[in-house]
Amino acid sequence: MHTAPEQPGVAEPSGPRHRGTIVFVITALGAFMASLDLSIVNIAFPDIKTSYPQASQASLAWIITAYSIVFGALLVTGGRTGDRQGRKRTFLIGTAVFIVGSFLCGIAPDVPVLVASRVLQAVGAAFLVPSSVALLIGAYPPARRTQMISLWGGIGALAVATGPSLGAALVSAGGWRWVFFVNVPVGLAILVVGRRILVESERKRSAARPDYLGVVLVSLAVAALVAAVSEGSGWGWSDPRIIAAFVGAVILTVAFVYRSGRHPQPVIDLTLFSERSFAAANAATLVYAAGFFAILLGNILFLTGVWHYSIMRAGLSVTPGPLVVAAVAGPAGKLATRIGFRPVIMAGAACMAVGLAWYVLRVGVSPAYLAEWLPGTLIVGLGIGLSFPVMSAAAVSSLNSERFAIGSAVNQTSRQVGGSLGIAILVLLTAKSVGLADALVQFHHVWTFGAITSLGAGLIATLIPRTSAKARAVTKVLEPELVDVDAGLPLASPELES
Repeated sequence: MHTAPEQPGVAEPSGPRHRGTIVFVITALGAFMASLDLSIVNIAFPDIKTSYPQASQASLAWIITAYSIVFGALLVTGGRTGDRQGRKRTFLIGTAVFIVGSFLCGIAPDVPVLVASRVLQAVGAAFLVPSSVALLIGAYPPARRTQMISLWGGIGALAVATGPSLGAALVSAGGWRWVFFVNVPVGLAILVVGRRILVESERKRSAARPDYLGVVLVSLAVAALVAAVSEGSGWGWSDPRIIAAFVGAVILTVAFVYRSGRHPQPVIDLTLFSERSFAAANAATLVYAAGFFAILLGNILFLTGVWHYSIMRAGLSVTPGPLVVAAVAGPAGKLATRIGFRPVIMAGAACMAVGLAWYVLRVGVSPAYLAEWLPGTLIVGLGIGLSFPVMSAAAVSSLNSERFAIGSAVNQTSRQVGGSLGIAILVLLTAKSVGLADALVQFHHVWTFGAITSLGAGLIATLIPRTSAKARAVTKVLEPELVDVDAGLPLASPELES
């Protein structure tokens, strides 16, 4: 009987079925950790704030934004490094770096160390995530790959849905440090089993070295802008440091764009933006993410600070929203396949704005969860589920198949950059310590900001062309990705999907 030669990184279809299952568990756990750490820290934020009472909210916000900035900036480079150096090697090194970063976060004696450790976490996550899905696809025959990507994407949705309650349970049981410590045993198990079971991929030594300097430029540009926005009200908008930060952000952005146009493996391929659908979807994603990330953290701060909920109660209170998102995201992708991206995104954006308007009009200083909070949470969750995942599909709908992976990763970079700016604006809107009545007004401003960005994203979505037959076909290919809502993990390298 003739047997085709084994391809590097691809398990033989006739091999033991349980091996593929183990590969799925290993890669999905890695993706789960990275996804979870994009959102679980929101739940731990009030407890972290209590541990460092002398730290300003602007400095504490870097615990979240530092991770988002570096993770987003490195995603493309992480995927290309896996292609060049080997996906197994990149996945295991990324996991090891993530574990070290998590441990250092857990023992951090002060905010600067905690922020630096979060950066290390983000570096590890950006390298392990693209390699994880590539290794998973390589472990299955073509007939089963779509099914396995669907299950893998579901893990990302599970991280979003369980993040608030899981994070609340960890903080309630042992304090915020356990949000990070829990990654250590899980990561070590991934390393031990992955080293034995994963098969190395073929290395593309002929490929150009990824643009690591470009990663530094874009990270510093976003960080400078975030610093200027978040510290502006405290230092004063005319303060030389604020002016220098704004000027620095502009200069670094220009340098990044210049370099991206000339490097053979740029962080962001600027030619992608010549496609109107890609450009519009990424602009909508950036604007939408700003409000989305501000609301994620802002709601936790409201429940613990204004309604004086415990961390556990706050985590459970916000859980229905992510559950709705996870339930709606898949059907939203199927709906977009039939009627197009534009109407689905616009409907979701309008729905989210309505939910946030409900908060502004109905939520007061006295707790009334069932009557005031829950309806708004469900409406917002419905809006996010309809719009956010479909934006990812719209971003790559007009690209050739070989550019799906890079286009998806760029879209996630837009999401993380927008989220970082959103957290900075949240800090700006809630900067001063005030009484309950004034605090309620501040959070009304936060919810209004979220509604404006949502409507703005819906308006930008009108620029997305009507869905063509090609785009509908792409949406069907991308339906597995649509179940992953918050992390927005990128597609595998296209040569493994062929």
